[in-house]
Amino acid sequence: MARVHPILVVPRIDNSSVSTSPCSEPYMTSKRETFTIWMKSLVMQGNGCTAYDENGEIVYRVDNYDNKHSNEVYLMDLRGKVLFTLCEQKMCVFRPNWEAYESNGSDTPFFRVRKSKIFGGESSYKVTMPSDGSCYILEAGGKSTFRIRDGNGGVVAEAKRKQSSSGLEFGDDVLSLVVEPHVDHSFIMALVTVYGLIKRQI
Repeated sequence: MARVHPILVVPRIDNSSVSTSPCSEPYMTSKRETFTIWMKSLVMQGNGCTAYDENGEIVYRVDNYDNKHSNEVYLMDLRGKVLFTLCEQKMCVFRPNWEAYESNGSDTPFFRVRKSKIFGGESSYKVTMPSDGSCYILEAGGKSTFRIRDGNGGVVAEAKRKQSSSGLEFGDDVLSLVVEPHVDHSFIMALVTVYGLIKRQI
């Protein structure tokens, strides 16, 4: 079982343009946002991932104290508030499902993820939203590349191995994530977390 340890010292954050209550309104902005994803926990000897915004400030984190690929982890904001609980449902040994639950205590998953196919070395996962029947596709090309498409095939988020300003690539555990305007950042980060669990990076 993963344990949640909130950060005690919290820097001031300007929330004038971003909603910060996922239970009422999603975290989104009107412009394209770029995040740096580090597939490491801030907690020593822990597994997880940390997301930084364009200013280098931490905005999301996952701290997993169990072994990698735990069957339940928590996506949190900077202050340690749980946004989503992500659970693995091992209905099939070879095709496990993942379910994400919001922090409002609902028994209905916010979304479900199931592997759909493998084509040309890429794995495809179908993301379904029980609340309205909409769906997304998570296309995973490897440890350092994936994209998320909406039901119309449009790319709403894409991650690639991060490069420095001089063009040098970081390790495959450091990603650059681009999220399109008016897309819920917390939802995308929940899918990033599932991706990290699938790839056994978290």
